[in-house]
Amino acid sequence: MTKVRALVLERQHELALRDIDLPLETGPGQVKIKIHTVGVCGSDVHYYTHGKIGPFVVNAPMVLGHEAAGTVIKVGAGVTHLKVGDRVCMEPGIPDPNSKASRLGMYNIDPAVSFWATPPIHGVLTPEVVHPANYTFKLPDNVSFAEGAMVEPFAVGMQAAAKAKITPGDTAIVLGAGPIGTMVAIAALAGGCARAIVADLAQPKLDIAAQYQGVITVNIREKNLIEEVGRLTDGWGADVVFECSGSPKAWETIMALPRPGGVIVAVGLPVNPIGFDVSTASTKEIRIETVFRYAHQYERSIALLASGRVDLKPLISETFTFEDSIKAFDRAVEARPSDVKLQIVME
Repeated sequence: MTKVRALVLERQHELALRDIDLPLETGPGQVKIKIHTVGVCGSDVHYYTHGKIGPFVVNAPMVLGHEAAGTVIKVGAGVTHLKVGDRVCMEPGIPDPNSKASRLGMYNIDPAVSFWATPPIHGVLTPEVVHPANYTFKLPDNVSFAEGAMVEPFAVGMQAAAKAKITPGDTAIVLGAGPIGTMVAIAALAGGCARAIVADLAQPKLDIAAQYQGVITVNIREKNLIEEVGRLTDGWGADVVFECSGSPKAWETIMALPRPGGVIVAVGLPVNPIGFDVSTASTKEIRIETVFRYAHQYERSIALLASGRVDLKPLISETFTFEDSIKAFDRAVEARPSDVKLQIVME
């Protein structure tokens, strides 16, 4: 163990920048990375404000942060695809490679997965980390550290788009214009959707989403979404509906949005169980898909960034220094309507 400076969640509502013992020995198959940029994720903020997410409870001090990019500074034995000096981003969830879920290719739902900044696993808001090389991905020269740190949340959007089985020319609806909702819309458009109707009640977030070609925004404070979808689709409905808000209320009328034979992809996570209109889902033969994190999406996400077809830079609202990490989290707690993604630069 090595004593290093980190942003530590001591307990609910209490953050500290202090020294803490972390494992930094680079073993076989691992790389040591100098962290450059870390994104502030909603789950990090939720641990800060609530002290838990479902069964994951902060019972001991925990380093926050899991959306990260940096530079390889040491390579362990057996690593051949990375070298010192490579700019990289890291997939934060490490499964058991021998689990049944992993062997089926669904390693993201392996019950044994260890995920940065999910109790009791420490995150990466610290100058250096050690990580398995197989979950560390080289960044192309034209992809910045800031963009590299956005790959993690964008991978959720990519997982949602993949689960939807989009056909070129599809119309998508995205409920919720937060960071994940907007990135789901971007991924859906990159995956072949002709347009993405993004609905929210915060106009500043809709204005950010509207910067992307193919996005049509609907402020649900001002317009009836079902009527707007009917108008835009000549009463047929959308091919794909992505529920990204996590609001139970969204499920009360969601079955009116997809076309017959369409699909609903559940991305947002309601806190409590919700009612579900099985009758309408059955009579319209609506396919329901769910998303938990992502699997096999990092390389695809990086390739889209490098190609220029996806630009995530407009979603970065503000960047803080490592010394101002607590200010960054307090800003995130404010949930300003104009904020999409806050980032922390370590150096």
